[in-house]
Amino acid sequence: LVNLGTPTAPTAAALRPYLRQFLSDPRVVEIPRLVWWPILHGIILRTRPAKSAAKYASVWTDEGSPLKAHTEKQAKLLKGFLANAGQRDLVVEWAMRYGQPSIRSQLDAMRTAGCTRILVVPLYPQYAASTTATVIDEVADCLRHWRNLPEVRYVRSFGDDPGYIEALAASVRAHWQRNGQADRLVLSFHGIPAKAVALGDPYRDECLTTGKLLARALNLDETTCLICFQSRFGFAQWLSPYTAETLQSLGRQGVKRVDVLCPGFPA
Repeated sequence: LVNLGTPTAPTAAALRPYLRQFLSDPRVVEIPRLVWWPILHGIILRTRPAKSAAKYASVWTDEGSPLKAHTEKQAKLLKGFLANAGQRDLVVEWAMRYGQPSIRSQLDAMRTAGCTRILVVPLYPQYAASTTATVIDEVADCLRHWRNLPEVRYVRSFGDDPGYIEALAASVRAHWQRNGQADRLVLSFHGIPAKAVALGDPYRDECLTTGKLLARALNLDETTCLICFQSRFGFAQWLSPYTAETLQSLGRQGVKRVDVLCPGFPA
């Protein structure tokens, strides 16, 4: 199981190498190196670590990064679930694309354990070149120096899988049962630059598919279940409608209560 990654601590010193690795990936920032390198090393890595550290500190737990804690628990629970289903010899590991434990270290551990067939599951329901593809890139790069290669398969995406849609719907229904149903359900997906979609990235379409299937499972129409995108970086146009602007618009319309779900992150 491969997730995005996290710094080892909510400090500027820990954020700097993590951000350097993350923002150096050419699939994440599609700007020519000659232009991007001075910006990254001269500005961003000098200013952003301290700002990001404060945000990480606000959500840090006794178990460390929430992303790390949840991903590790998911791997342990999955191993137990598969063992109960008869797959007791199956090795289940988790890794981070950026940070630790690295994909390389976990693949090496699997090789030591004698694994000859490996299934790589990037924990992104909807495919994007900046997420799923970069995991596949890293796996390929790690295996490039192996002489005896294992059989490797990938789960490309699962945003339309009936099991995943039902898991999302069950989460919403449980929330409604505890708290009552809100006036609107806002599905907020992580954004990517609009240019990426223009170049052929299927991410937006896959997000819309997840949203439509979930709305159908919950018997909601498009006026009650809204799809939007969060997270912008830089000055370029990103996927819209933006989550912040959507919430502001709902407030101006007099909508009293909104439930927000992020169906792009299993952890």
